[in-house]
Amino acid sequence: MQISIIQGVAAFTELAADWNQLASQSITNTPFQTLAYQQAWWQHLQPAEASLYTIVLRNDSRELTAVAPLYLTVDGTVHFNGCVEETDYLDLIVRPEDIELAWTAVFDCLCSSDFPTWQSLDFCNIPSASPTRTVLPQLAANHHLKLNESVHEVCPIIQLPNSFDAYLQALDSKQRREVSRKLRRAQGAEAKLKVITAEDDLDTAVTDFLDLLQKSSFEKRDWLNRGRRAIFYATAKAAQEAGTLQLLFIEIEGQRAAALFNFDYNGRIWVYNSGLDPNTFGSLSLGVVITALAIEHAIVNGRSEFDFLRGDETYKYRFGAKDTQVYRLQITKE
Repeated sequence: MQISIIQGVAAFTELAADWNQLASQSITNTPFQTLAYQQAWWQHLQPAEASLYTIVLRNDSRELTAVAPLYLTVDGTVHFNGCVEETDYLDLIVRPEDIELAWTAVFDCLCSSDFPTWQSLDFCNIPSASPTRTVLPQLAANHHLKLNESVHEVCPIIQLPNSFDAYLQALDSKQRREVSRKLRRAQGAEAKLKVITAEDDLDTAVTDFLDLLQKSSFEKRDWLNRGRRAIFYATAKAAQEAGTLQLLFIEIEGQRAAALFNFDYNGRIWVYNSGLDPNTFGSLSLGVVITALAIEHAIVNGRSEFDFLRGDETYKYRFGAKDTQVYRLQITKE
């Protein structure tokens, strides 16, 4: 087994040929492990004065076995690249059968003189089902390090049935009536669901989405800084090329009034962010309408899950989502 450390952005070019294949077979296989997302996050949202170190594991045949994209902050903390706000799921990129061997090698590297001195490891957004949660506590104990695990946040998910009618029937009666009523009212106003395809101008579509996002609330307006704008353009382009972008709009009278920026990846819809102009067609409840139509679109196209990603906003549960958890593992030197 061969292990190496690539410092800086060179990792994204040196590993480009093999990265996504490994990510698609990894213990945590989400849009956030793809090369394009990882590269875009670092390019546009890297923390000030942080340094990127990617630990790479290859087997004796030089096959890529594990990738650990990490950054070290000036206070001596090591994070997964992507941590924390914009990236909903993070983990070591490794196949299930290699998890123990790979984490052992990565941990040995972290604790060796080859890796810069650090004070703590702070790994956020690890899915509840990840074997990382089992492997790391033992490795920390072996190295006489202290580990604390906590629930970092929830990711509400809808398990999708085979038909939209079955989905509606699974909702409580009040919500079912509300969704049905709002869909009928939007239909009466000739609201149309627009799915962005390769034939559309993607930059214009992303610009329209961001315009709606910043109109949604003061919080979203303030959150949408230059780096986050850039990551939407970069990830949209890469996801469209990979066939995993789902950018949806509600259009009324030729005007885009609501939007969802989703990933359509690995049989699941991942709802990354949304936009809505509350001052336009406000009486039509277009936030509810576009979410319901997106769920229907997912069911019609055979998707198995509708993942709202992090956050416990009430509307997610009204649509029938159930909580899953992502964890934070903090490891410190005694």
